[in-house]
Amino acid sequence: MKGSKIWFVSGLFVLVFLVAQGVDAKISDETRQCLGCHATRMPGLVDQWQSGLHWQAGIGCYECHQAQKGEPDAMSHNGFLVATIVSPRDCGKCHPKETQEQEASHHAEAGNILNTNDGLLGQTVGGEPAVAVGCRQCHGSVVKTLADGTLDPATWPNTGIGRINPDGSKGTCSACHVRHRFNKEQARQPDVCGKCHLGPDHPQKEVYEESKHGIMYAAYKDKLNTAKPKWVAGEDYFDAPTCATCHISATPNQGVTHDVGTRLSWNLRAPISKRTDNWEKKLSNMKDACNGCHGSAFVGGFYKQLDDFVDLYNTKFAIPATEIRSMLMDEGVLTKANFDEKVDWLYWELWHHEGRRARHGAAMSGPDYAWWHGIYDVAKNFYTEMMPEAKEACEKAGKPEVYEKIVAKYIDSDPRHEWFTKGFDPKKVEMIKKYYKDRYDQKVE
Repeated sequence: MKGSKIWFVSGLFVLVFLVAQGVDAKISDETRQCLGCHATRMPGLVDQWQSGLHWQAGIGCYECHQAQKGEPDAMSHNGFLVATIVSPRDCGKCHPKETQEQEASHHAEAGNILNTNDGLLGQTVGGEPAVAVGCRQCHGSVVKTLADGTLDPATWPNTGIGRINPDGSKGTCSACHVRHRFNKEQARQPDVCGKCHLGPDHPQKEVYEESKHGIMYAAYKDKLNTAKPKWVAGEDYFDAPTCATCHISATPNQGVTHDVGTRLSWNLRAPISKRTDNWEKKLSNMKDACNGCHGSAFVGGFYKQLDDFVDLYNTKFAIPATEIRSMLMDEGVLTKANFDEKVDWLYWELWHHEGRRARHGAAMSGPDYAWWHGIYDVAKNFYTEMMPEAKEACEKAGKPEVYEKIVAKYIDSDPRHEWFTKGFDPKKVEMIKKYYKDRYDQKVE
C-alpha cells in the first residue's frame, strides 16, 4: 500500500510538471495513466522522453506502444493492450517518408548476411550464445513472442539494424535514434554508427577517426550545430563532417535520406568490388555532399585515386585469389566445402578482413588502413600464406602440375606479380631508390 502511494504521488508530480510546461493538454489520458506508474518505476525513460521532441508534440507512451488485438506481440498490461517493440511500421504512422526509405535500404536487409558464411562461422565456430550477443546485435534477430505476447528472451533484447519484428517489418529506428529521446543531435554523432561499423572486417569508425574528417570532428565537435533542424554542410556548419553528413544528411541540393545506399557507388564489402546499381547517380549524390566543403577538382581527384585503388585490389589480388581457390576445387585439390582446409581460411581473411580494411581505408581517407592494415596485409597473406599453402596442397594431392598452372596463369603473366618467382628486379629497385633520393634531397629555391 505504501508503494502505491509513492507511485501515485510521483505520477501526480509528473502531471503537475506537465501542466506547468503547458504540455498537459497534448498528452492523452492513456499516456497520463502510463506516467502514473512509469515515472516511479522507470524514471530514466520518462526523463529521456521529456527531453525529446515527442514530448513537446504530445506523443507519449500509449501513442507509440499501443497494440491491436490479434497482433503477435500484443499483451495485456494494466488494462491496456500494448507491445514492447515499436517497429518501423509503427513509426511510419507519423514518419512515412523516413520509414519507406529505411525499408528500401541495405540496413533493413542486414539480417540476410547471417544466411551466408558469416552466419555459418558464428553458429559453428562460435555458438548460439555468441551469435545472440554478437552477430545479431548488429545484424538483427528474428524476434519471437511467447504465448502471452511477451518477447522470447532468446531473441530479445535486440536493436540490430536488420531486425525482423513480430509485425513482419524489418529494422529498428532505435538502432540510430536511441530511445526515448529519439533526437537528431544524437543520431548525427559518429559514435552511433560505431556500434556496428568497427573492428577487423569493417573498421569504418576507426578509419574515420584516423582521417582528417575525424581529426577535425574531435577538435570542433562542439561547433557543429548538430541540433539544427536542417543541418546542411557548408551552411549550418563548416568544421567537420560526421558519418551522417556524407551518407544521410541534407545538402543544398538533396534532402535527408534514410536509405544509406543512395550515395554508395562501390560495393566495398564483397570479395571482389563491383559497382552498385545506378552507380553514376549515387556517385553524383556523394560528390554533391563532398562539394559542401571541397572544390570539384579536389573531389574528382579523390575519386580517381579511389577507383584506381579498387581496381588494384580487384585485379592484382581479389580476382586471382578467388580464381585460384576455385581452380584448386575444380582440380580436386580442395573439397567444395567451406572452412575445412587452410586455404579457405586464408582466402576468407584476405577479402573479408584485410581487403575490406584496405578498401574502406581508401574510401574514407584513412592512409594507414589503406596500406599497413590493408593492402600490405592482403599482399602478405597472398604471397606468404595462400600461395605456399596452395603449393603444399597440390603436392599432398599428388598434383604439382596444378600449382604450376596457377603460377603460369596468375603470377608469371602479370608484371605486378613476377617478383614473386623471379625476385626483385635490380634495375627497378635502383630506379625506385633514385626517385626517393631525388624526392627527399631536393632543395627548395
